[in-house]
Amino acid sequence: MKVSMQTVVAAALMAAMITTAGCRKNENPTPDEQSGPPAVIGGKSWPIFRGDQALRGVAEGELPDALKVKWKFKTQDAVRSSAVIADGLVFIGSDDAHIYAIDAATGKKVWSYKTKDAVEAPPLVIDGIVYVGSRDSFFYALDAKTGVLKWKYETGTEITGSANWTKSPDGKTTWIVVGSHDYRLYCFDATDGNVVWTYKSDNFINGAPAVYDGKVFFGGCDALIHEVSLADGTRLGQIETGSYIAGSAAVDDGKVYLGNYDNILLCGDLASREVAWEYTGSEDAFFSSPALTEKVVIAGARDDRLHCISRGGEAVWTFSAGGDVDSSPVICGEKAVFGCEDGRFYMVRLADGGLVWSLDLGQPIISSPAVAAGLVVVGCDDGFVYAFGAK
Repeated sequence: MKVSMQTVVAAALMAAMITTAGCRKNENPTPDEQSGPPAVIGGKSWPIFRGDQALRGVAEGELPDALKVKWKFKTQDAVRSSAVIADGLVFIGSDDAHIYAIDAATGKKVWSYKTKDAVEAPPLVIDGIVYVGSRDSFFYALDAKTGVLKWKYETGTEITGSANWTKSPDGKTTWIVVGSHDYRLYCFDATDGNVVWTYKSDNFINGAPAVYDGKVFFGGCDALIHEVSLADGTRLGQIETGSYIAGSAAVDDGKVYLGNYDNILLCGDLASREVAWEYTGSEDAFFSSPALTEKVVIAGARDDRLHCISRGGEAVWTFSAGGDVDSSPVICGEKAVFGCEDGRFYMVRLADGGLVWSLDLGQPIISSPAVAAGLVVVGCDDGFVYAFGAK
């Protein structure tokens, strides 16, 4: 059959139009139209506040561009504790004086344990045991599967910060370290709760201690960053910060990072035990604990902003929220998530601080997120624990 040149040209133009239309359709796909595998949110577990012993606040995987509520769990008061995730369970405290274990897949209660006051401290899970302090002054060790009490220890007053762990010098025993408002850092034998050593600071210890290179680092209301030997609890050094410290320190590559009441986020050099740099770009105090990558440090402040600073101390960007950012951000891939006093849960780009997604929960979010097992979990002042996943 003889085909004219006009017919060939017309067919070619039609094919080009179809191809171009197809490309245009996928230039800005909605989440439901995106091809390829979904984002892998986190690793298998998040058993400790901030994700690791050095409290760096970084999760494995990637976050999608939008999240949806997979489930929410109701407690009887505000949830200012932060969750941990281990062995298919979410563990979190509530101001209703309970510690909860929640099925990570369904959001159903597995068990609860009642204390005598609010549980604001985030739990720690290791070797099948949940370790958590309460405002009732007790530190509890509970069976992770059943919630049965293994042991408890009464400190001088309330405990608001998470615990951390280390191996004993001979490697045979697990030790648990936690601070209290009685000015002391405690080291317990994980098995029976016997005190291995205590370290005395000069004021309240609010946050979690960071474990790094055979030492423990923490700040407190004595305005000092303390460096303590994990082997025997002796003081190795300290760094003066000039003001109260409410949050937890993050440690990496011979440096310690935290913020204080004087609106300063600082970096301490562990070799010289001196302040390496100070970031003064905030207009109010830092209660949020920093998250670290190889290049940047991010932390929330009470000037209603999330701040991003280079590891050398230079301002990179700020993100303006609608209230205090006491929630400690978690970095996952190229994005970060955090809560805010304005009631919104935010996701921003790590590269430039641009807003990716947010959701209004209606009440302040002081709790810090946990990111693992396909979930982003955070507590809210409305009394709910929220678990988000990919749309």
